[in-house]
Order: sequence, then C-alpha cells, then structure tokens
Amino acid sequence: MATSTKSTALLTDMYELTMIDSAMASGTADRHCVFELFARRLPGNRRYGVVAGVARALEAVENFRFDAAEIDYLSEAGFLRDDTLEWLANFRFSGDIWGYPEGECYFPHSPIMTVEGTYAEAGILETVLLSILNYDSAVATAASRMTVASHDRPCLDMGSRRTHEISAVAAARAAVIGGFVGTSNLEAARTYGIKPIGTAAHSFTLVHDSEEEAFKAQIASMGAGTTLLVDTFDIHDGVEKAVRSAREAGGELGAVRLDSGDLVAQAFNVRKQLDDMGATQTKITVTNDLDEYAIAALNAAPVDSYGVGTKLVTGSGHPTAEMVYKLVAREDSSGTMREVAKKSAEKASIGGLKVAGRTHDETGRATEEIVVSAKTREDGLAYLESIDARPLEVPLVVNGEVNHDYTTPSALAHAAERHRNSRAALPYAAWRLSDGEPGLPTRMLDIFEGDD
Repeated sequence: MATSTKSTALLTDMYELTMIDSAMASGTADRHCVFELFARRLPGNRRYGVVAGVARALEAVENFRFDAAEIDYLSEAGFLRDDTLEWLANFRFSGDIWGYPEGECYFPHSPIMTVEGTYAEAGILETVLLSILNYDSAVATAASRMTVASHDRPCLDMGSRRTHEISAVAAARAAVIGGFVGTSNLEAARTYGIKPIGTAAHSFTLVHDSEEEAFKAQIASMGAGTTLLVDTFDIHDGVEKAVRSAREAGGELGAVRLDSGDLVAQAFNVRKQLDDMGATQTKITVTNDLDEYAIAALNAAPVDSYGVGTKLVTGSGHPTAEMVYKLVAREDSSGTMREVAKKSAEKASIGGLKVAGRTHDETGRATEEIVVSAKTREDGLAYLESIDARPLEVPLVVNGEVNHDYTTPSALAHAAERHRNSRAALPYAAWRLSDGEPGLPTRMLDIFEGDD
C-alpha cells in the first residue's frame, strides 16, 4: 500500500477542534475515554455489512498532524485559543485502536472500531474515521452483494467517471474486498496492485470510417484476445465482424462486450451466434448500469463477466454505511471509568467498552454475534472464551503505533480472502438480496461493573 505523507488533520469538522478548545478550558480534555464506531442499523434492511477502509483509516491516523501550514490557517481563522493551537501543533495520537479487520462481516451494533485515549486525542479522529469507513464499507457491501449475485463470474469496477476522482480510487479498493477482481482506474491499480482492465468505448468505433476498421485497429494494438464492443450499430453484424477480424489477425477473439438493450436476450443470441461461428471460446461481458439485481437477473444467461459502474461507487443506492462515533465510557473526576450513553429518542447508544465475538455451530456456520460491554477488554475476552465465541476485533494501533500488518501491500488480498471466509460462514438467509432482518442476531450483554 502506498503511504501518503500529506497531513490529514484538516479532513475534519470544525466542531472537533472547538470541543477540544472548550474541554481544555474546563479541564476535561485529558480524561481517559472510550469511543466506539458502529452502525445502529444496516442501510436498506440489508442482511450484512462488510468492513472496509481500515487500512486507509490507519494511514489517516498516522498522518493526522498539524504542521505549520495547518496551524497558520487555524491561527488566522481565529476560533481557537493559543494553548489549543500549541496542543494541536504537538499532536500525535498515542492511544489504542481495536477493530474488526477489513473484510469481516458486521451487523447492527457491531463495535467496528474502538478508540481509547484522552478525550481530546480520541475525539479529534471522529470525522476522518467516519468519512473513510462509511464510504468504503458502503462500496464493499454493495460489491459483496454483486459478487453473491454473480455466482463466481468475475465482476469488474468501471465506476471512476461516476464519482469524485479520489473516491474512485477508494471505491476500487473497497470493491476488491467485496470480491471484485479488476478496476478500470489506473491510479487504484497502481496504488493497490489491482489488476487494470479496459479496452475501448463507443467513441473509438465512431472515430473510424467503419466498425470493422475499428475492430482491426484494436486487434492490431491489443491482440486477438482483446474484448470488442459490438453494440455501437447492429449487434449481429458487430459480432460477425469482430470474430472475422480476429481470425484474419491469426487468432480467436477473446470476448465481446454488450452495453445496451435487453442484456439477457442479447447474451443468448450472441452466444448462439458465436457458437455457430465456431467461436466457442469467445466470452461475453456485459455492462450498462448494472446492480446486484440486474446481475442476478442475468444468472441464467450465458454471461462470463460483469462491468459495474455507477451502482458500485454509490453503494448501490446506499452511499454511506450510516456508521456513527460515540463516547461510551469515560473517566470521571475521581479517576473512575464510567459507562456513558445517549438517551435520545431513536438515537440511543449503549454504554461501555464493547468486545465482540461470533459463535458457530458444529459445522462452522455462524449462529450469533455477541457484543459484551465490559470494564476492560480482558474481561470481555474472557467472557467470549467462556462461551466459545471467536473474537472479532484485532489491535490496530497500540500506544500510538500503527499495526502495519493491516496496511501492507498484501493487506488487500488478505482482506478479500477474509471476506470470502466470513461471508461463507453466514447462514444461507444472510445471502439473500431482498430486504430483511440481519443475517445474524446480535446479543448485547453488560458485564461492565464500572459503577459503585
């Protein structure tokens, strides 16, 4: 994974800093606190979510510093006191972060990330952590649903032109965690080692004097194994010209791409045409505003791969995972740790440091998500061990030091494999695309015992 050296400190909301300013004045900024990042619900009543963005979040934490340029800007803005500016100038996160590793499935109230430190240093990370995990997890969840629908037929990211240029890179990475195997975005391919894919658009055909000339030009450049877009004019004629052009170049055509119309009917017609021409090894790839439901509808059609754009990078209708970041435990004036929680209607939170595990039956099928509110992580882990639940969280940052096992170039492939295994262990009902209850029930337990 390529590591940026640019400060991420201003990728935040103003109130993160004004709260620190006020807390420093009131004497509460140094109180030990526990913040929890979680989702109260799964967007769209989906059956599971997919954790993604952890590596990018850790990189952001590592680069969260206020250099001279940031301090100068804040000083000129004039809303912080001098001692707060001095604190920011020396800021380096020194606390601990535990969380679900990338690729793990999550459910309502899963403690996806737990941040411990002083109120100031843990609270200041709220916006940047949420912005990364909310978007990346939304895309990874959509990608996972699409790869479930594809039944192991390859899915490819083609969504760069449908989102912000920076989020396009993040989306390509998140899509791989959800099971995609390639991206059209070259920056994502370079940064994360993803397979780059792509050949030509309709404009390439139209700039030539004939469709056949366009096909021959592409084959001359990319070889007979390339993929030719055959629906610029007439699909039947396009397929015939494509196969003939490849054979004249001494090979068999790699694939044809369909990008419009009734894709199911066209796929059957094109497959028969290819087979009748003896091009039995030529594959069919389809694009055109696909989502998980369109992919599922194509299951019976002879389609070999899918290119997905808009619906992937926008979370297939849910562009955020709706995660929140809440204070769940804090040190009081006497130094005792206390559970804290919001009581707001429809936005209530559950107090206490959480430790999560998952139980499985004798076949390895997941049965329940267990979330334990405990005074210490050791207490929570001991409880999970007593009920034979697999711990779900891993140490991501310890005493301010990032665990680079989760940011190395190989971390993305490990995350994709982790997701395959996590998803495979879910009950069959969790794989359904229809709206419904979460695929696993979550049982909340409180063994905090922090109050006298």
